Amino acid sequence: MLRCVHLARRVNIGSLSAAVASTQAVQYRSSYSSLSNNKTSHRNGYGELHRKPSSANNNSLQLKRAFSDDASSEDSPMNQPREAMHYDVVIVGGGPAGLSAAIRLKQLSSEKGIDLSVCVLEKGSEVGSHILSGNVFDPKALEELLSHNEDGGDKWTEALFESQDSHATPVSEDAFLVLTESGGSYQIPNMLLPSQLHNDGNYIISLSKLARYLGEMAEGLGVEIYPGFAADEVIYSDDQTSVRGVATKDMGIGKEGEAKDTFERGVELLGRQTLFAEGARGSCSETVISKYNLRQEGGASNQHYGLGIKEVWEIPEENFKPGFVQHTLGYPLQSSVTDKVYGGSFLYHQEPNLVLCGLVVGLDYENPYLNPYKEFQRWKTHPAIKSHLEGGTCIQYGARVLNEGGYHSLPKLTFPGGMLLGCSAGFLNAVKIKGSHCAIQSGAIAAESVYNSLASGEDAEEKTVASTGEIDSEETPVEVTQYAESMEKSWVYDELKEVRNCHEAFSRWGVGGGLIYTGIAAHITKGKEPWTLPTPVGNNAGESKTDSKATKPAKDFQPIDYPAPDGIMTFDLLTNLQRSGTYHDDDQPSHLRIKPELAHIPESTSLQVYAAPESRFCPAGVYEYVDEKLVINAQNCIHCKCCSIKMPDEYIDWSVPEGGGGPQYQVM
Repeated sequence: MLRCVHLARRVNIGSLSAAVASTQAVQYRSSYSSLSNNKTSHRNGYGELHRKPSSANNNSLQLKRAFSDDASSEDSPMNQPREAMHYDVVIVGGGPAGLSAAIRLKQLSSEKGIDLSVCVLEKGSEVGSHILSGNVFDPKALEELLSHNEDGGDKWTEALFESQDSHATPVSEDAFLVLTESGGSYQIPNMLLPSQLHNDGNYIISLSKLARYLGEMAEGLGVEIYPGFAADEVIYSDDQTSVRGVATKDMGIGKEGEAKDTFERGVELLGRQTLFAEGARGSCSETVISKYNLRQEGGASNQHYGLGIKEVWEIPEENFKPGFVQHTLGYPLQSSVTDKVYGGSFLYHQEPNLVLCGLVVGLDYENPYLNPYKEFQRWKTHPAIKSHLEGGTCIQYGARVLNEGGYHSLPKLTFPGGMLLGCSAGFLNAVKIKGSHCAIQSGAIAAESVYNSLASGEDAEEKTVASTGEIDSEETPVEVTQYAESMEKSWVYDELKEVRNCHEAFSRWGVGGGLIYTGIAAHITKGKEPWTLPTPVGNNAGESKTDSKATKPAKDFQPIDYPAPDGIMTFDLLTNLQRSGTYHDDDQPSHLRIKPELAHIPESTSLQVYAAPESRFCPAGVYEYVDEKLVINAQNCIHCKCCSIKMPDEYIDWSVPEGGGGPQYQVM
C-alpha cells in the first residue's frame, strides 16, 4: 500500500487570526534565495494578512467550545448556529483573478470616494501556496490593473523582486519543437507558428510568488485576506434564488465524524456580492454552476481539462540560458500525426538559475493505461530536454488541472448575488498556453461592474457594509449582468473566439490535423470562420462528452511499460511528492468521498472494465486497489482536482479538507 506523505505539521486553527504552518519540513538543497532564506518560509499569518475583523463589523470569529461532544445532542457544537461576518464583497479564492478583483475594488473605492468592504478567503495555508502554473506571463492585464495605483505600476518586475525575491525574466528566445521517439527533434520556424504562441514582451515568472505579491498589495489597500480557511458551503437565500455568501469548513472534526477538543464551528461570510475565483474545477463554483444551470443558460459545451504536471529545477550556471522558452509536441504523447492524445510540454529558464518544466496531458485521452506522471518522467529523458536539466537538482513538484474547453465551454457568468471569475469560469487560452492574463482581466472587469452596481444610486454610501457594518436585511441580491456584457466586449473573448475550434480539431483529427487547422485559424480565418466544431457525444449514444466518458475499456489497449526511475533525472512518485510540501491532518474525515449513488463503480466497474485508471492518472498516488478494494490515501492529495474529472462516471466528490491542508508551493 502506498504510504501517506506527511511533510509540514501545522496547528489546528481556531479563528481567522490563528497561525498557520511556521516551518517548512522539506529542506531544499538550494542557494536560490526564495527557497533558502527566512523571508519566504511559511510565515506566521502571511505577514499582516491574518487580520481580525474590524471592530466596525463587530464580527467575532471565536466560538467558545462549551458544548457536548455528542453529535446527536442538540447542544453538540456541530449543531450550533454559525457566526456571520458581513461584507460588501466576498471573494472566494486568493489567486490572480480574486486578488485582482479585490485590488480593483479598493482602487475604485479610493478614486470614487465610496468605500466597499472586501474579504478574500483562501484555502491554502498562505496566499500562493496552492498556486501552480507554467508560467510564461503576458503582463498586459497586470499592467493595466496597476496603472490605477499611485506609482503607475510600470515597475512591477522590480516590485515583485523586492517583495518576493523572485525574478520576472524577460523572454529572450522562443523555440517550438516536435520530438521523436528515437531522440531526434525538429524545430518549427516561428514564422509558421500562430501569433498567439509568440512570446515577445512576456516574462517567465513564478505565479505563486506573483499571487503573494498581489496579496500584499491588496492587504495594503485595505482588503481583509484570510488564508488557511476553506469555503466549504455556498449560502443561498431562503428561496434559493440567490447567493448570499459562503461558509468556512468546520475545524477539529475527527476521522469518525466526532468533535475533537479543538473543534471550531465554521463561519458564514455574507456578501452583497460573492465572487467565485477558485481556479479550474473549484468546488463551490461547480456547485453554483450546477444549481443555476449556468452551462445550459450560457449555451456552453461541457468543460474539458488538461492535467499539468510540473517540476522546478535549480541548474548549474553554465547550463542556464536566461529567458529561454521551449514548447514541444510529439514524444512521449504522440508518435504519429494521427495520435489524438492532446498535450505537450513546456520548459522555461527563469533567473537566477531555475528551469521550470512540465507536461500537460488532455484528460480526454482514451487509453486507461496512460500514466501522465510517468509520461512526464520519460519526457525528461529525451536529449532535447535532458540537456537542460543535467547536473541540476529538482527542488519542487506539483500538479493542477487547467481548462481546455475555451470559448465553447464558457458558462453564464452571473447569477443573483454573484459571478464566476478567472478559471472558475474557464478563461484560459489553450493555444496560447496562458490563462493568468485572462484571469486578472476578468477580475478587474468584475470589480468595476460590481462597484458600479453597489456604489451607485441614491444613498449608495449609506447602504455599504463598510459604513453600516452589516447587510441591510431588506436588500435583495442583484445580478450584475454588466460583468458578462463587458467581458464579451473585452480582448479576453476576442482571444478565445479566435482559437475556439482548435482543441476540437486536435480531438477529431489528431496532432497533424490539429496543427493544420490551428495554422489556418491563426493565419487566415483569425477566428472568423462561419462554422463551429461541436463537441461530439461520448462513447454511448445520447451521452454528452466529458473527459470521464472519453476513457475506453482496457480490453482495447495494451498496458504501457514505463522505465524505472533513476533517482537523478526521473523520480518515483512518492519521492517527488515530498517536494510539494503536502500535508493533511490524519484525524479528519476524508475530503475525497465516493458519491453514494455511484458506490458500485469502484466496486465492480473501474478495476474490472477500465483497469483502475485512477491508480495511474492521479499525480499524488491517492488511489490504489488492494486486494481489489479501493483505498483512498487522502493525505497525499495535492488538490489538482483530476479525480473529480477523470474518474469513471466521475464517482468522486471532491470537497475541501480543513483549511491550510494540501500543497505548500513556494516557487510554482
